Amino acid sequence: MNIEVKNSKKPIEYVKAIKFLEERIDNILNKEGRELIWILEHPSVYTAGTNYKENEILDKTINVYKTNRGGKITYHGPGQLICYFVLDLNKRNRDIRKFLNIIENTIIETLKEYKIISSSDNKNIGIWIKQNKKIKKIGAIGIRVKKWIAYHGFSINIRTDLRKYKKIIPCGINNKDLINLCSIRNVDYNRLGEKLTKNFINNLKN
Repeated sequence: MNIEVKNSKKPIEYVKAIKFLEERIDNILNKEGRELIWILEHPSVYTAGTNYKENEILDKTINVYKTNRGGKITYHGPGQLICYFVLDLNKRNRDIRKFLNIIENTIIETLKEYKIISSSDNKNIGIWIKQNKKIKKIGAIGIRVKKWIAYHGFSINIRTDLRKYKKIIPCGINNKDLINLCSIRNVDYNRLGEKLTKNFINNLKN
């Protein structure tokens, strides 16, 4: 499978990252580029997907970047792993539901390697963890499909400043908390991106 894997050590500005993804889409459509999986981190930024509502911005002083991915409003910043991709669903039976399942299973399988049990939810997209009888969100997913090329990606909170989420209603869900991996198991997550990439590519083959 001819997928380019990028792993950026320094934070990448949100706008620059999305521009890179969109250029890669054009390259793939013109048969001039490879599919992509890109692990990175963003400086602090609030982004609003195509389904967000103004009342989900609780602090009107924050700057919100309106993006073309699906979903609602969320926060990206230090301590959060981002996995972006540009993947051709023309090669994968144009099955968006199956593709979302692959993303969910990839995250769930990878967290299991850290002895962390997580699950998906049919009603609320994302990956969830049960802690002290409460369901908390550990991973967010937001994608867009253009001419059957899927892009944008998913995020996992490792040691994110969760106070930043108090300024918004993250993903439009106001009755569920968020959680960091480090507060579940405080271990070394430096290889999380590498493990996610490996599992993602394996799952895409099936």
